[in-house]
Amino acid sequence: VAHPVLRASPVLTEADLIHVIRSRGQGHIRAVSQRASVSEAVSDAIVERGDDETLGVLLGNDGAQMSRAACEAAVERARANPALHAPTVERASLPADLLNEMYFEVEARLRQRILEQNARMDPALLESALAAGRTRVATDDGALPPDYAESLAYVEELNVASQLTPPVLARFLRSGSRTSFLIALSQLADIDFHTARQIVERRELDALAVVCKAADLDRALFLTYAVVLLNTDGDAMGKARAYAGMYNDLTVEAAQRTLRFWRMRKAMHAA
Repeated sequence: VAHPVLRASPVLTEADLIHVIRSRGQGHIRAVSQRASVSEAVSDAIVERGDDETLGVLLGNDGAQMSRAACEAAVERARANPALHAPTVERASLPADLLNEMYFEVEARLRQRILEQNARMDPALLESALAAGRTRVATDDGALPPDYAESLAYVEELNVASQLTPPVLARFLRSGSRTSFLIALSQLADIDFHTARQIVERRELDALAVVCKAADLDRALFLTYAVVLLNTDGDAMGKARAYAGMYNDLTVEAAQRTLRFWRMRKAMHAA
């Protein structure tokens, strides 16, 4: 009896709903999460008290208003629970910088949705989203590799001599100079070293496609990078060609907008 009342009764006040959330179990909280209209204050209480299943219901409710703090908390929980990936990414009102934080956590279908959202974003909204995201960028990304200083000096020497070209990056990969490749890739894309390392070490070839497309590199160069990175996999060429198809479909504008979110980390390190 209580669930239909909690889901639809117009006489329940915000205070009533928050009292239910703070005093009852997940079934009751889930019913409140399904209301046609949920205020920010009620959503805040649901995010605080609700379990992940309840949070998924709230995220999927377009009538639920969620504060910035509630969205941030939802994204943090979604990182640890794949069941929350889809409702988080598919929430239309999720702030764009938080949406892009999910890129490296989710499957290919949801990554494509993020890229599509970035392509449609109004330029003014893009700037405000970037400003909001800068306050959330973490700076503790782990230690640098032991050959970082030596590799950086070599890459900078090539750069000064105007010899740091995309084909040279392929040479780094083929020769096993992984740190030099990562430094050169981070400089080419203007992203931080740790983001470049994440892309390469996890073989995030769709993310590498975003980097290469944003830099307007030739498809053949992207394919070269992909094949070398996949050289321990069976049918590396076939897999790389599948990613090359995605590379063809990705627009330069969508790639560049996505890369701007990834560059926030570099900007924070430099601050």
